[in-house]
Amino acid sequence: MTAKISTEDLQEMRETFDKIDLDGDGYICDYELQEVLKEAGHSVPGYKAREIILKLDRNCDNKISFDEFLAIVRELRGNAVAKTFRTILNKKEGIRAIGGTSELSSEGTQHSFSEEETFAFVNWINMALATDPDCTHVLPMDPNSDDLFNSVRDGIVLCKMINLSVPDTIDERAITKKKLTAFTEQENLNLAVNSASAIGCHVVNIGASDLREGKPHLVLGLLWQIIKIGLFADIELSRNEALAALLRDGETLEDLMKLSPEELLLRWVNYHLKNAGHSTISNFSTDIKVPIALDPGSDSKAYIHLLHQIAPDGSEEGKPAIHICKNGLRESDDLKRAEAMLQQADRLGCRQFVTPTDVVSGNPKLNLAFVANLFNKYPALTKPEGEDIDWDLLEDETREERTFRNWMNSLGVNPHVNHLYADLNDALVILQLYEKIKVHVKWGKVNKPPHPKLGGNMKKLENCNYAVELGKCSKFSLVGIGGQDLNDGNPTLTLALVWQLMRRYTLNILESLGGQDREKVNDNDIVKWVNKTLAEAGKTSTIQTFKDKSISSSIAVLDLIDAIQPHSINQDLVKTGALSEDDKLDNAKYAISMARKIGAQVYALPEDLVEVKHKMVMTVFACLMARGLERAKSGQQVHTK
Repeated sequence: MTAKISTEDLQEMRETFDKIDLDGDGYICDYELQEVLKEAGHSVPGYKAREIILKLDRNCDNKISFDEFLAIVRELRGNAVAKTFRTILNKKEGIRAIGGTSELSSEGTQHSFSEEETFAFVNWINMALATDPDCTHVLPMDPNSDDLFNSVRDGIVLCKMINLSVPDTIDERAITKKKLTAFTEQENLNLAVNSASAIGCHVVNIGASDLREGKPHLVLGLLWQIIKIGLFADIELSRNEALAALLRDGETLEDLMKLSPEELLLRWVNYHLKNAGHSTISNFSTDIKVPIALDPGSDSKAYIHLLHQIAPDGSEEGKPAIHICKNGLRESDDLKRAEAMLQQADRLGCRQFVTPTDVVSGNPKLNLAFVANLFNKYPALTKPEGEDIDWDLLEDETREERTFRNWMNSLGVNPHVNHLYADLNDALVILQLYEKIKVHVKWGKVNKPPHPKLGGNMKKLENCNYAVELGKCSKFSLVGIGGQDLNDGNPTLTLALVWQLMRRYTLNILESLGGQDREKVNDNDIVKWVNKTLAEAGKTSTIQTFKDKSISSSIAVLDLIDAIQPHSINQDLVKTGALSEDDKLDNAKYAISMARKIGAQVYALPEDLVEVKHKMVMTVFACLMARGLERAKSGQQVHTK
């Protein structure tokens, strides 16, 4: 039986593969294997390396692809070969290893973390929060120390970074900033973790206690997700119509809308490189990779040409010209050329994330962040005018769509969902969600990518038909919904299925905590529990259903939070009486953040409460019920029997 690989391990395996793949062509060949085994202290002659390749090569092309590499790791995990790969990763410059200490880790497990990433993230946070008065007790941090892992322990920096990436995610009134204790620090971290989950971060196996202990690999993993979400926020056609300038001949706007932020960034770089007369970048993988897998000596050159293309030329009012010097192109030393390039990037205020070593060695995360930051500050694109483009296709993501997408991503589905309908049209993500709700999926009958050009859509359709079949077997209400609807990306029908998956996921949590049979947990059960808990806490608010208009004030939600964790709500911040729409929104923002602060994993948005969107309202009360049951089970005080 092969071992499953977590998202965190998958990312680490990709980094390992990239370090073995010396020429960056996406494959490991005999000489690369020989070189990396030598580095790890296992020198073998050339013929032996070729024998290993032949033995491990699954499709007989005399080289190992990343998929073959993953299959090998799954089978060899725990033995000498797997340990060799770990040794290789840890021996690379800038990688430190720490012993695993979590209950989920096996004794003696090592977790590696990157000193380069620590350095980059510290400098980014120092810059981003430099003027925030709530962070002066920990900033600025020393990037060459462990300051970062100590500074996140009270949760304030994490909450602030989440709000920078997705503004207004956290109501600042919910953050405890003064007279911090171990308990209030834990609450701040609960707020940070649950809010990170709500914006789409994968936080499974990342708890408040892990962050309070400053576990480097978990801190860096969470911070990277938060930072990336912020960097990618505007690399989206509906938010930046000028991206349509990247359309290629024969493409429609719909084709461009299907590209991930990483793919759009790659296309953006190539667009400017082509205009500069420089060779384009063609050997990215579909994983997180950036303009680093170039021919030797041309990595920084591509960046220099890019900087020259995007720098303001003074033609636009209010944007003075910034001259980019291209002398670095004549520098033969890789590190010196990279430094010369970064000095020019600094003229644009964009030196963040990478050092010369990061550029030369090709750190995927940091180079991606560097390029995304360049795009955000200097896209240098003009929206096409007078062309046959159907701009009506550009519709901003609805709140409901965003909530569902963030929920999926927080569960660690693969691939990451960037565009709800396009990324679900082969049903692979939907099938993973079935597994999350304990529905058995027969993966042997699932068609996995890459799909062939001829007949590929039929393979996707077969998956979609299977997804609908599983839904019917799970007693979902799927009247009028077929596999073709998922494959076509029908919004109404796709959302109907996704909602039932999310609802079942939420009820499963209640089942595991309360011991109830899943089929017996319904809306009425949750409403009864809510009213019972409110009454026993001496609260006067009640709800009749999840469509109850009184919910728009959020008073019932705030009262329930205070009942579950007594004295958690600052009543001076709660607005009562005849409320304006702004008053209701203020209460809702406070309620959502406080629910997350006491440990409820709420995905709904404040507007859902104000507008009484009954589906999302149900998830709020269900998550609070789960938290109440959890506290009661652990013996913590809660106003319910």
